[in-house]
Amino acid sequence: MGRIELHTPLSERDIRGLHIGDTVYISGTIITARDAAHKRIMKFIAEKKKLPFSFKDRVLYHCGPLVRKVEDKWIVLAAGPTTSMRMEPFEDEVIGKLGVRLIIGKGGMGDKTKDAMKRYGAAYGVFTGGAAVLAAERIKRIIRVEWLDLGIPDAVWIFEVKRFGPIIIGIDSHGESLYDKVRTETLNNLSGIFEAFNSQ
Repeated sequence: MGRIELHTPLSERDIRGLHIGDTVYISGTIITARDAAHKRIMKFIAEKKKLPFSFKDRVLYHCGPLVRKVEDKWIVLAAGPTTSMRMEPFEDEVIGKLGVRLIIGKGGMGDKTKDAMKRYGAAYGVFTGGAAVLAAERIKRIIRVEWLDLGIPDAVWIFEVKRFGPIIIGIDSHGESLYDKVRTETLNNLSGIFEAFNSQ
């Protein structure tokens, strides 16, 4: 397990070098998208239309930021992660067709996404829930916002960040999942407890 500094755009080599449990800090560009944005992205893909932003070798953050407009400038007040499993129906296509390298969120993702990450060279990182203000402090500026008609939390925000993190790699590009590992260890421990209890 290491502490790794990454700068966007990310390469496949950057991602293949990550393993579950690594601590990562990101500098560069991250792009937010939640459910509504993902549904629109899928529509663009289906209609073969060009998106107004590029995920190629970028970081996708499952986040609905709290922002305020002061005069003509947006300010990020909080930017905590959204539960990632809500995006599970879409994320394998986003990875495979749009080239996302790193997804950040909370709670983990499912087997479809894990398989796509292994196939295409992407990873999933966890940002601590409840640390929304800390996340906002790492956002240096809002580059721009797209699809504001979806509402502020569901719009696509493009942020410039510096040392955004700490992010713990929960699913790597080698098919390993911290969530699967913890689940297996927990079940094994429970099995041991039950066996010890039944032998008394």
